[in-house]
Amino acid sequence: MDSTVAAPRPQLAVIVRIFAAMALATMSALVKLAGEAGVHLSEIVFWRQAITLPIVFVWTLVVADIASLKPVRFSAHLVRALYGITGMALIYSAVTLLPLAEATTLNFTAPIFAVILAMLLLKEKIGKYRWSAVGIGFAGILIVTQPGSADVDPFGVAIGLAGAFMVALVSIQIQDLNRTETAQGIVFWFCLLTLPLTACFLPFFATAHDTTGWFLLLGVGLTGAAGQLLLTASLRFGSAATVIVMDYTALIWATGFGWLFWNDLPGPTLWLGAPLIITAGTIIVMRERYLRLRRASAGT
Repeated sequence: MDSTVAAPRPQLAVIVRIFAAMALATMSALVKLAGEAGVHLSEIVFWRQAITLPIVFVWTLVVADIASLKPVRFSAHLVRALYGITGMALIYSAVTLLPLAEATTLNFTAPIFAVILAMLLLKEKIGKYRWSAVGIGFAGILIVTQPGSADVDPFGVAIGLAGAFMVALVSIQIQDLNRTETAQGIVFWFCLLTLPLTACFLPFFATAHDTTGWFLLLGVGLTGAAGQLLLTASLRFGSAATVIVMDYTALIWATGFGWLFWNDLPGPTLWLGAPLIITAGTIIVMRERYLRLRRASAGT
């Protein structure tokens, strides 16, 4: 029996996914705090991966076995690593440049970009429902980012949207990897392959840190690893369509952290635009679930 398969438990899946969103929102807050403490982006990314790698290895030994890490398509892991580390650097940069709630909201645009990429790369036919969702989502982006306004850093917005685009690109790459690779193998090789790359930047940007700096880096690594493992665990107990909407609870945590650490509460434009972006993502997820079920039914 495949050790990655578990009996469906949708309520547990939703709870686990909420904790995953909390862990990743906490990681984003720690990334922002680390940047303000003088830790360079390259160091943050390096330690995020370095701490995650042994945790994923131990987790693999618990839930499966070491053989499940053997890659079938090593070149595909290389491509995923390049896409993933680029996306990670962009997302972390956006977190340091923008208020936490705004940066988190821009991450929610990834499903919108995924629809466009599916059409361009996979030649998938996009119907009226998903195109409507894309339109709703971009309307939300315009409201949140306020083009031409001095209230939001346009460079930070561009970086955040680029990061979301890379997340969408990575999701398509992972979808392809899932055909031949295990979930733990995908995470393990991503960490292992990107460690040497990020280590190359350390001689140029690494600096001495006080205890607070090291604790922040440790926190980034631990919460990032926890978020990654919880995301994977949620999909063992429930379908993506069931749990992915819970990712939007990260905005609640991001807003709370923004108020707690920076006395920063989002303005009205975020509360007007974020629901549109979240609605767009939800429509896309629900529509893709419907199409997948219809294809499965037609094949029986």
